[in-house]
Amino acid sequence: MSGLNKTARSAWAWVPSLYFAEGIPYVVVMTLSVIMYQRLGISNSDIALYTSWLYLPWVIKPFWSPLVDLLKTKRWWIIVMQLIIGVGLGGVALTIPVPNYFQYTLLFFWLLAFSSATHDIAADGFYMLGLDEHEQAYFIGIRSTFYRLAMITGQGLLIILAGFIEMKTGLEPVQFNVSTRQGASEWVWTAGDEVERPNDELQFILSSNYFVLGTDGIENDKAKGVKAWASQSNINFGFVGQESDEKHDQSWWSLNISSPLKEELKKYFNQEENVSDNGAMAGNIAVVGIHLSAMPDEEIILNLDRLKGAKDLKLIEGQRLAFNSNNWNRNAYVLVQADDKLDKEVSASFRGLSGNIPLAWMSTFIVLAFLFIVFTVYHRFYLPKPLADKALVEHGNALKEFASTFISFFQKKNIGLAITFILVFRLGESQLVKIASLFLLDTRQAGGLGLTAGDVGLIYGTIGILFLTLGGIIGGWLASKRGLKYWIWPMALAMNLPNLTYVYLSYFTPENMWLVAASVAVEQFGYGFGFTAFMLYLIYFSEGKSKTAHYAICTGFMALGMMIPGMFSGWLQEIVGYQNFFIWVMLCTLPGFLIIRFLNINPSFGIKKK
Repeated sequence: MSGLNKTARSAWAWVPSLYFAEGIPYVVVMTLSVIMYQRLGISNSDIALYTSWLYLPWVIKPFWSPLVDLLKTKRWWIIVMQLIIGVGLGGVALTIPVPNYFQYTLLFFWLLAFSSATHDIAADGFYMLGLDEHEQAYFIGIRSTFYRLAMITGQGLLIILAGFIEMKTGLEPVQFNVSTRQGASEWVWTAGDEVERPNDELQFILSSNYFVLGTDGIENDKAKGVKAWASQSNINFGFVGQESDEKHDQSWWSLNISSPLKEELKKYFNQEENVSDNGAMAGNIAVVGIHLSAMPDEEIILNLDRLKGAKDLKLIEGQRLAFNSNNWNRNAYVLVQADDKLDKEVSASFRGLSGNIPLAWMSTFIVLAFLFIVFTVYHRFYLPKPLADKALVEHGNALKEFASTFISFFQKKNIGLAITFILVFRLGESQLVKIASLFLLDTRQAGGLGLTAGDVGLIYGTIGILFLTLGGIIGGWLASKRGLKYWIWPMALAMNLPNLTYVYLSYFTPENMWLVAASVAVEQFGYGFGFTAFMLYLIYFSEGKSKTAHYAICTGFMALGMMIPGMFSGWLQEIVGYQNFFIWVMLCTLPGFLIIRFLNINPSFGIKKK
């Protein structure tokens, strides 16, 4: 323990809290931001594009990592970064309710991303300085466990918290039922221009709670007219936003590359519902009118989806409606259409929730900001002060040494093959990880599973993380028995083949939550198991004189391989739909398999020495 002075503390007093604090901002930036924006109504395309850019600090962190060595101590960097992370989390909370919240919250997420990446550099360096070799080996499992607990907290407990607040705020949920019956009316339209205005507490009022549709169908032109009228009415009165198609609002990229390519892809992968466009007849339509009983003090968002029942009855208009002081006394229109081939009696229930989504996420980020203020104060007093933890600014050749180290990385044997492997091995997963939670949350009409934020927190953020951790533990144990070369093929298969579960979920859209949870658990276990081989290869390729710096560069390329495909995943999914997107993900796993056969790996690497 010669590297420590008399102020050294037990590693149990700081290793668990340090690595828990390291994991939280990463999962907030990478996962929590995605789910928050989805709940706030941002499109999948924008979510995937802009949140994928947040990977950039982890991509380029090897370029500024020497500053953490040159300036100040690792301990100073940890405490200052935790304080800045707390400020960034508070900034997100305060800007969620304001106009242009998307731009402002993204700005604070950028602050969080750079602060978190810098904190990672300092924390990993401090770990090696604050513990001797024996303690480093002993606590490697402890630090990994608490990092995983941070993942569970961020992807599970925090989402559950936001979902709970969302469910407990807002107005009383609305619910209505639609059924079909032979000989019933041609179509059902009980919503008129006049609305009730009872003098009681603020609540939603439906034109009816029960609709019966005939199975004979209606004329196709009439169905199209009803849909066009309802859609335009919702836009005119501000219940639904209207997207601008003006060319002058588009960037050069959108005008010349993105939009033309999108139109071309739509010719082959048009995912719009066509239930009312088959032949001369279309399925019957129920028109539901919804308004408020009194003027609201602030905007209220009503999210509707099928609660249970036949999938032949589809919600085709009014999935997300915004009520405010200007339109509260007008009817917003919700349309439910029967499949045009339906000739039997079925029924379905639809539910609308109006929880205060901005308040739910603002409260969640306030809790996070307070947590990091606590971390800052705690680590200010409980982090040890290793004698070796000092600035290197007095060493004039430090920058020169870094340049030499960086150049030596690109002089390694088979560097091109290694970088290609790092970039493409997770090509499918890099796109899946951006869309998976959106798919679970999206409405069934849009091809998703229509789960609540709380459900996703439990399934993806808790059960999924537990199986991810279990897969990683088993993968590490098996790799120590036979080595990386023996296990790389089975682990590659385990990492990629379980993605088929999302193909299954997108085609069959099961309503049983535990079946969905089991599918996610299988995919996450396979990913955790297979990711072991990927990380071992990074360590293997980094071996040599400057292995710490070379490993940091490898992780930069790893982040780049996640960032670029993820940027376009939402744009692609919106064009081709969830089903075709998950098939595309499977196709993207092929390059990783092809390149494995060319890797030169020492058969003994990774085997535990006796």
